[in-house]
Amino acid sequence: MFSLYKKVVLPIGLEEAWGFFSNPKNLSKITPSTMDFRILNNPGKMYPGQIIHYTVRPIFGIKMEWVTEITHVKEGEYFVDEQRVGPYAMWHHEHKFKSLGENLVEMEDVLSYQLPGGFLGNRLLAPMVKPKVENIFTHRAAVLTELFGKTD
Repeated sequence: MFSLYKKVVLPIGLEEAWGFFSNPKNLSKITPSTMDFRILNNPGKMYPGQIIHYTVRPIFGIKMEWVTEITHVKEGEYFVDEQRVGPYAMWHHEHKFKSLGENLVEMEDVLSYQLPGGFLGNRLLAPMVKPKVENIFTHRAAVLTELFGKTD
C-alpha cells in the first residue's frame, strides 16, 4: 500500500473552494495535460454513490478507463472518491477542507493506493507510478496557485 499526503492553503473562502472541488468537471483543469484526462459522463452536482467515468493515459500514453465512486460527502468539509475500475488495484482519496478565516482555506489530500500485480507489480511499477502520482499533486498545487493566488 502506498500513501500520499498533501496540504495547500489558498486565499479563497471555504464556499468557493468547495464549489470548485465538488464539481467533478474541474478535475481536468488541475490534472496534468500529459494524462489526457477526459470525463465521459455528465456527473453534475456531487453526491454519495455518484459514479464518474473517465479516460486517462497514466503510463506510456496507453488509454485506460477509470471509474470512480464518490463514497462519502459532508458538504463543506470532505468528500471521498474510490476507484471502481481503473489502473490501480485500489485507490482511496480523501479531500478535506477547513476554513482558516474569511478568505483562507486549507485543503488536504489523503491518498491511499495499491498497484496491480501484487509484489511483482510493486517492484516493477512503483518506480514509475509513485513519481507520476506525486507529480499530479504537485501540478495540482501549482495550478491552484495560478487560479486562486498565493498565500503570504
